[in-house]
Amino acid sequence: MALLPQRLRRHEKRASWHSRRREAIRALRAQGRYGPGLREVLPALVVVAVVVCGIVAGLAVAYRVLGTGALAGGLALLAVITAAVVRHNRPLARRRLGYYTPEEIADLDVDGLALAVSRMLRRDGWRSLARPDAQGQPHVRARDRLGRRLEVAFRPVAEPLPDEETPTRAARSAGSGPQLRLVVHRGTFSRRDVQWARRQGGVQLIDGSRLRRWAHGTPLHRLPEVP
Repeated sequence: MALLPQRLRRHEKRASWHSRRREAIRALRAQGRYGPGLREVLPALVVVAVVVCGIVAGLAVAYRVLGTGALAGGLALLAVITAAVVRHNRPLARRRLGYYTPEEIADLDVDGLALAVSRMLRRDGWRSLARPDAQGQPHVRARDRLGRRLEVAFRPVAEPLPDEETPTRAARSAGSGPQLRLVVHRGTFSRRDVQWARRQGGVQLIDGSRLRRWAHGTPLHRLPEVP
């Protein structure tokens, strides 16, 4: 008879633990911190299973038709592709290679944005350096393999402020300044900003949509101009 109360207490403790666990899981899901459920990841798991089965079947056919050389080559190619995909999708490694998601771009402060732009320029083949200018504002300077120079400024609008030095065509023609200037802004440029850039010449405006495309992997020279 003495065993019955002990079993009841153990059962109550187990039920209480399960209840607390359910409450904790419900709270985490409400905050978006628990992670996806089985229904959400099941389609992706099915796709992965189908892809793996297809790869295995393809390697088996290659082995039967072409022999061990084809099997070894297929496995080596698969290992290289897997390593490249894993490296590209790791957030830290991906950002170091100059690839950013729209959410990551939106969360950056100005210094972080300058570092991101510097990395994206390196990804496109430029040798770049991010450092503050004489006024302490974030600034990026870069040079490509042909010796062309580029400068990047980060301002809310393209129109120079009263204490900024306006770039002149004479300075650029004399070779004292960069051949190209970028003005990066995560928002949108006004019509006045676009007209200012066209008057200056050699100034390219990078607004929010073009910045996101550039961060996703589109090379700088393929970005369309701001209309």
